[in-house]
Amino acid sequence: MDKEENKEASVSISNNDMDTDDVEDEDYDDDNGKHAVALGPQVPLKDQLELDKDDDSLRRWKEQLLGDVDTTKLGETAEPEVTILNLTILSPGRPDLVLPIPLVPDDKGYAFTLKDGSTYSFRFSFTVSNNIVSGLRYTHNVWKTGVRVENQKVMLGTYSPQQEPYTYEAEEDTTPSGIFARGSYSAKLKFVDDDGKVYLDMSYCFEIRKDWPALP
Repeated sequence: MDKEENKEASVSISNNDMDTDDVEDEDYDDDNGKHAVALGPQVPLKDQLELDKDDDSLRRWKEQLLGDVDTTKLGETAEPEVTILNLTILSPGRPDLVLPIPLVPDDKGYAFTLKDGSTYSFRFSFTVSNNIVSGLRYTHNVWKTGVRVENQKVMLGTYSPQQEPYTYEAEEDTTPSGIFARGSYSAKLKFVDDDGKVYLDMSYCFEIRKDWPALP
């Protein structure tokens, strides 16, 4: 698995982690680009490879960074492109639930359903093209009845473009249990990089129930 994790903050979904911030305050973080560091103008990766091409040490360093990148298929644009392909929900004893992004709600408006008191984890698949993306990270906020119960900020790292998707699996967690934990939750998921470029900004709803939904 290709990942480089530096977890800045993680708050589990539990009855004891309530925050009185409402939905309008979900963007109180540095992922909206207001505090992005100015790193200078970006250069297309093709041009970067041509720079200092006679310097063996720099050439080897670039080859090590880029790995198996097919340089003949690199674009001319300086902007990296990150596409979040899907979200997979993993839980012991259950088949993996692969959800294409953007998430598609069911008839009740829920993207997925979790069982209360169950162990689970999320896995993301994404592709990187055009250029190297630096400092890719995501934030994940969850609310129940307007009260924020989860606020995650996770650093994924720096990735070079490649045809094969990257995968990142979050740490295992446990859903809250009990009658007061069940019901509807709203969430917002955002992927950004060090330049403040937003690759995904998605809101969705899910449900926590007493039992898992029946398998198809």
